[in-house]
Amino acid sequence: MHERNQKKDLVLLPGLDGTEVFFQPLLNALSEFSRTRMVCFPTSGSNAYPDLLSVVRSAVSELSDYYVIAWSFSAPLALMLAAAEPEKVRGIILFASFVRPPLRLLPLLKFGCVPPVIWTIRFSRRIPIWLRHRRSDPLRRAKADLWNRIDARILTARVRAIIALDARELLRRCQVPILYIAGSRDRVVPRHNVHEIVRLKPSVRVRTILGGHFAIYQNPAAGAAAIASFVRDCTSNADWEIQNAS
Repeated sequence: MHERNQKKDLVLLPGLDGTEVFFQPLLNALSEFSRTRMVCFPTSGSNAYPDLLSVVRSAVSELSDYYVIAWSFSAPLALMLAAAEPEKVRGIILFASFVRPPLRLLPLLKFGCVPPVIWTIRFSRRIPIWLRHRRSDPLRRAKADLWNRIDARILTARVRAIIALDARELLRRCQVPILYIAGSRDRVVPRHNVHEIVRLKPSVRVRTILGGHFAIYQNPAAGAAAIASFVRDCTSNADWEIQNAS
């Protein structure tokens, strides 16, 4: 069978929660054309980017080649993985992602980045969901699941990793094709993050789908279509990978 008709391996790296919860609708939407592997992050120990990279590399060690889908927090991990395993990573799909702290004021808040503060912020963000969504609503149920599974201390460690983040050079040196999928109303990762990534790496392709920061959860068909088109292009156009390295 010709390569472009074969199913491709997709490795999914989660957002700040570190779980498969918000990726599940996309996993379902992708199942017809690709083999997917979800990598979840540990809920104890260090959650610094270098330590998480070791977790990811172990999880995909037996794959010969694959595409990486990285949501938000995981963008630096995808770039680190491409640098560490250039012979395996065929392309990167970033969703609602960044290479520096996504909110410009975030580094100024580093001394307040402690578990009680993160717990309070997390709780306050649940209130609108409780008020606007019924108990049976998928988003409300997903948020409740995460509340029970993910401790504020782990979220604090990951937020601290974001505050210290500067992955601009990793992006500049990345040698594989990159697609950026943005939510049309994303307030968590504002549009200036997309602009910075394209400025640093002009070959990055950008697709915008309807929705906010969770657009890929609430609008998975559009996300899957963008990913499928990207993978097909990478498979059928060998010259693009060469152009992307320039």
